[in-house]
Amino acid sequence: MEPFIVSALKYRPQTFKDVVGQSAITNTLKNAIDQNHLAQALLFTGPRGVGKTTCARILAKMINSEGAEHENEDFAFNIFELDAASNNSVDDIRSLTDQVRIPPQVGNYKVYIIDEVHMLSAAAFNAFLKTLEEPPKHCIFILATTEKHKIIPTILSRCQIFDFKRINVTDAKNYLKVIAQEQGITAEDDALHIIAQKADGAMRDALSIFDRVVSFSGKNLTRQAVTENLNVLDYDTFFEATDFILANKIPELLLHFNHILSKGFDGHHFITGLASHFRDLLVCKTPQTIELLEVGDDTKNTYKTQSESTSQAFLINAIELANNCDLKYKTSKNQRLLVELCLMQLASITFDGEKKSLAGL
Repeated sequence: MEPFIVSALKYRPQTFKDVVGQSAITNTLKNAIDQNHLAQALLFTGPRGVGKTTCARILAKMINSEGAEHENEDFAFNIFELDAASNNSVDDIRSLTDQVRIPPQVGNYKVYIIDEVHMLSAAAFNAFLKTLEEPPKHCIFILATTEKHKIIPTILSRCQIFDFKRINVTDAKNYLKVIAQEQGITAEDDALHIIAQKADGAMRDALSIFDRVVSFSGKNLTRQAVTENLNVLDYDTFFEATDFILANKIPELLLHFNHILSKGFDGHHFITGLASHFRDLLVCKTPQTIELLEVGDDTKNTYKTQSESTSQAFLINAIELANNCDLKYKTSKNQRLLVELCLMQLASITFDGEKKSLAGL
């Protein structure tokens, strides 16, 4: 049996065109190489799992192959990676600066990729300053960090800074769709959307979650299987709760909430999800804002249908009530009662067809 390779490694981008959601940065780096305008000290900063180290490796290969992207030639002898989390002492940096003086045997540049650079000690930063300010012509430093604010200003001022952004849900979902097709997996659009949302902007996390869900459900990814495995509340939970609220069915609504708690979900999780659901219904009210709705195409139609049975005034009031409950949740001594009171208030907004504000209850 062949060893399993996790998707985050198997599908790690080998060229800039494969990098997801960072086109502004990859285009800038490509142009800098083409125009021979690349700085000798670069700082890649941004959240985890968005492609900082990957882009550093691709860039290191490209500058040694004179701008051409050779997937098979890696110039490994010219690329040095240092994990500053475990090599953060002055001695580690001095050892690196001693190597810097020696020109490369193959290719044009020696590239030093220093990951988690914010973990370097103050003394190590100071030892690195002179080398970073006047590096030899054959050296390029690429620093990567998730916490730019921890890097001393004298280092920042010597670097060209690239801010990597979180990968949006649509880009992550589309990339997961390509991987699913490559692996012969049938995946519902909504299932991939939930995985992309759960990853919270990190492509590496999205691929790890994808592997986990595939192990659970096999070659057929359904929305139900994904929500069950990831222990998230399905869209249907909030659609059903909203139907009870709009129909002023307080007993059924409280039983619905009790059923959610009995499945092991937290009341805070439910009320924040309900507030987001009301927000999504609100953006469905006008065609201009519908693009702000980050759900799959099938679920989008359900949102449109339910939004037609609500008024804008009701949704704004409902969001405010749910948000107030969210803010009070952690300090409340009876959290279940707090959520139940909020649900009763929500179900009473349009009671007897009259708009009654119960925010003061």
